[in-house]
Amino acid sequence: MRPRRWIRGSAAAALALAAAVVPPSAAGAAEEPAPAAAPAADAKGPVGWDTYRQLDRFAGLPDGVQTKQFSSFDRTGGNNHDGFDGRYSCLRESAAGCVIAEAEGAGEIGALWFTRDGGDVSRTGRITIELDGRKVVDAPLQDLVDGKLGAPFAEPLVGNADDSSGGVYVEVPMPYRQSMRITTENNPLFHHVSYRTFDDAAGVTTFDPRDKAEDVLSVLRKAGTADPKPQLPGATTTKAPLSIAPGGTQTLARTGKAGLLSALKVRLPQAEHVTPRTAADEGRAFGAGGASEFTVAVDPANQGVRLTRRLDPSIAQQVADVYVDGVKVAAWPANEASGGGVWAEQTVDLPASATAGKARITVRNAFVSSSLDYNEFTYWADSLVGGEARRTDTVDVGDTADEAAHAYQITAQTWQGDRTFAFPFNDEELAKVRATRALLEDLRIRVSFDGERTVDAPLGEFFGSGQALNDVRSLMYGIDAKTATLSSWWPMPFADRATVSLFNGSRTAVTAGEAEVTAAPSPAHARAVRSGAQGHFGAASHAGPTQDGKSWTFLKASGQGKFAGVTHTMEGPATRFFLEGDERVHVDGSRSPQIHGTGSEDFYQAGWYFNRETFSAPWHGNPTHLGGGTGCGTGKDCTGAFRLMLHDAVPFSSSIDYGIEHGPTNDVAADYSSTAYWYGRSAAASTRTDSLTLGDTDSERAHAYTSTAPGEVRRLTSRFEGDLRNAPGLTADTRATGAEVSFKLATDRGNRGVELRRLSDQQHAYQHVKVSVNGRALPDWLQPLGNGDRRWLEDAYPIPAGITAGKASVTVTLTPVDGAPDWSAASYSAYSLR
Repeated sequence: MRPRRWIRGSAAAALALAAAVVPPSAAGAAEEPAPAAAPAADAKGPVGWDTYRQLDRFAGLPDGVQTKQFSSFDRTGGNNHDGFDGRYSCLRESAAGCVIAEAEGAGEIGALWFTRDGGDVSRTGRITIELDGRKVVDAPLQDLVDGKLGAPFAEPLVGNADDSSGGVYVEVPMPYRQSMRITTENNPLFHHVSYRTFDDAAGVTTFDPRDKAEDVLSVLRKAGTADPKPQLPGATTTKAPLSIAPGGTQTLARTGKAGLLSALKVRLPQAEHVTPRTAADEGRAFGAGGASEFTVAVDPANQGVRLTRRLDPSIAQQVADVYVDGVKVAAWPANEASGGGVWAEQTVDLPASATAGKARITVRNAFVSSSLDYNEFTYWADSLVGGEARRTDTVDVGDTADEAAHAYQITAQTWQGDRTFAFPFNDEELAKVRATRALLEDLRIRVSFDGERTVDAPLGEFFGSGQALNDVRSLMYGIDAKTATLSSWWPMPFADRATVSLFNGSRTAVTAGEAEVTAAPSPAHARAVRSGAQGHFGAASHAGPTQDGKSWTFLKASGQGKFAGVTHTMEGPATRFFLEGDERVHVDGSRSPQIHGTGSEDFYQAGWYFNRETFSAPWHGNPTHLGGGTGCGTGKDCTGAFRLMLHDAVPFSSSIDYGIEHGPTNDVAADYSSTAYWYGRSAAASTRTDSLTLGDTDSERAHAYTSTAPGEVRRLTSRFEGDLRNAPGLTADTRATGAEVSFKLATDRGNRGVELRRLSDQQHAYQHVKVSVNGRALPDWLQPLGNGDRRWLEDAYPIPAGITAGKASVTVTLTPVDGAPDWSAASYSAYSLR
């Protein structure tokens, strides 16, 4: 990781930066109405900084909370417009610029991520974040992610492209009670914004940037090295020396005292870290019809010159003719594709007939063929004199001063940038890497709670790195490669008993090391598990080849729970084209994804196929990158990454389907493995209690559907966003109206709130209505999304328990806001939470 650019400068500059973080008193806002009722704020779980101050409560299963995401994904279901041209980057344009996120009602901003220009976001200009009508941030985006605004927008809560390998991020949780809007001065191209919605504002305090959260920053800066949770009284640690034959299982700890497993640690000295030798280099590339030219010094007494070129071999079949002083004398041979961020070097011999007697020669490389283009980073000229090769010159491509000194020129340029790659391992190093990988993949950590095994995962992947023993500095787990120590601090509550074991599926006996398991008695956690307020911790793991046309599944589960993160191990073509795959999340059977991303490395909050060194931040990282020369297969790339979603964990009431594509449209074959971290229980927490179908006379009559102008019934055949390329379309009737509508839906009297789900035509964005339920005014239902290609949308509106509890039905009235497009619906369904 490269050093952070810390702010320095005059007092005036410091004052200007301080003004970029706007305190609540800096702008007025309308008085907000009192909440309709006062349900327990605890149903949401911790909000804002409390997520990190109360991580021992992280196993809680919230009610009335949804996690969603705005992003620049290609609305046509393809890959070409995920942000490259900014076509879908703005929800709308305003006088302030490009609105990228906007919501009504209570909620919390989670993670912000951007990239463009290799990770330099300067051209995006300023970013403005408004909460409840007040600006809390108004500053250049690059300054924000560089940490120049100061705490709480400080490392590691923010990071630039050097910190996050090509992407920039902000992980400051920012709650709001009424509304939020995020605007960038210029089109940001690639971005995502995760956020949570709450069914009411009880217990929510609007984010105040004057709270520097220094205690949270202190915990985050120790990520991967210490337990971030508050200590529980009575905690004890069980230690066990490791000794496991191939095929054997060792019980590491067993407890019958109800409470919490708070830490797991394994020291495995048989696993070895091999430190790669790396180099950073700037370079250029040219395509068909292009060429590069430069001069190099040679020894006039030479009997020929040996020219060596450093290249990025992930681009295969690079061939170019070599000219000396205008005469073709050689050709660069086609290279095999090799991934993993490993440098390659090629050499051609220039004959004495073209070089002897000269003190300087002009070399020209002319494009012949390539799978993409021809790249070059450094050239070395060695004059052959008396049977020895003597270095007489070096051309540092990309260094403008050195290029000028060598009269460097290029035509048909396709790329310019820098790469930090490793050099191939020797045979001894390769043997260590492969032996360690076998242990990390074939040893499995297994944990059972209350008689049910919920964790069964490869040891390395469970702790954040599945392919090599590399440092991991995640908030909830870590690896210290130097000491071969793997640690985890997920809170794991249980009602009665827990067992932790290690299975050895490798061919190697484990003969050294030790394990530690820390547990604490906690009647409060046991009661929470029994009542369903908290879920058991789970690690869902599987491995194998990807399937054409089918996304890779991180987590597919039923019941109630929440997704908290994933470690993902990928092995595919050296081009890394598998990284073009987007993540998609479908919650509670919804046919529209609540989260739709723009690419795999984007999901891990990096960019451009992880264009810097490997890295690890508290929430995300790319700790492993191997190629053919560093332990991956020939012509293959091995990439390991992780992502935690803590203040933006994804809750579900009845089901979740969380997956990621492999390639632009699930069309790049690869071998994947993943371990998803989640909390859950088998019982569902919601059930559909009623549905109204518009255009169906009987259904409309039965649900007292009324409107002075209900809109003409129109039949629509289209698809949903997120549908795979082979998915069938849906045909249904819709109505769209600018007039008020009212209807009645049955609910479960024992409900803890109701989710109102709408199926609609989203051809026109920014549909917007005022909402009243049982005569009580609620926050507006605003839907900024729109799509003229995939027009079907299922979205949901949360109705708090303060209005619905004890009721057998609800009467909903929706009044379109003046100036908004007609409100569309094909159906409404009530899902009662219980």
